Amino acid sequence: MAVARFQSVSRAAKALFMSQSATSGSLADLERQFSVQLFDRVGKRLALNDLGRSLRPQAEATLEQAEELERALLTHNEVGRIRIGATLTIGNYLAVPLMAKFLKTNPNAQLTLAVANTKEIARQVENFEIDVGLVEGELEHPELEVLPWRSDQLVVFCAPNHPVARKRSLTDVDLLAASWVVREQGSGTRQGFDRAMHGLLSRLTIALELQHTEAIKSAVEAGLGLGCVSKVALEHEFARGSLKNCKVPQRDFHRQYFFVLHKKKHRGAGVQLWLDLCRQSTE
Repeated sequence: MAVARFQSVSRAAKALFMSQSATSGSLADLERQFSVQLFDRVGKRLALNDLGRSLRPQAEATLEQAEELERALLTHNEVGRIRIGATLTIGNYLAVPLMAKFLKTNPNAQLTLAVANTKEIARQVENFEIDVGLVEGELEHPELEVLPWRSDQLVVFCAPNHPVARKRSLTDVDLLAASWVVREQGSGTRQGFDRAMHGLLSRLTIALELQHTEAIKSAVEAGLGLGCVSKVALEHEFARGSLKNCKVPQRDFHRQYFFVLHKKKHRGAGVQLWLDLCRQSTE
């Protein structure tokens, strides 16, 4: 599994605290024992072949179950490790408070958080690098289970001195006349923005595409255009008046957050507790 994850015997050996020769020998022994080949050599990488890919989910589940049994024997039902992945808005504004709350009731849990866009979080779940993803974008993947979590709303905003700042609401003509600072393709926020701007999208002036919400807020505050990000990311700026909420009643900016899990990955008690906490946080 380490060789599959790193696509390299040397990197797998380092992660396992083994010598490269011992790791290579163990893999050769496994393939020899069952008269199979699990990897193809692609340049300097070892890539799983069709047989290896078909067996990987079962191997991952077996390892997870063995580790959970070991933890239960050693710690008597302690939660253990949970690897969480979150998209930028969720990771920056929602996930950390949830982690703090989780650790209050499960102080011995080991939580890690990876933050990336929806496409990358889905890849990490698919590759068994994280246990559960919290994403803003919609996904369809045969290996992944995507479950609804909570609703959210994107908001159009501008600098207080922007020409549209005094308008009670913006028309489609206003949207087309403006320059925009938006998230990059592949992010859930960009997916929601594109959907809300259906019919206008090809005619909008996209001045900047940025990967971070804070960078978008700074660019908009500097007068580089209108922005559109989650309402939860703008509460402090709206309260102190450094950014202004622009009403766009004719456009639907509502969206959904989702859990992403691998269909074939074993879900331990810790992951289920994490999902339960996240669901309770919306009540």
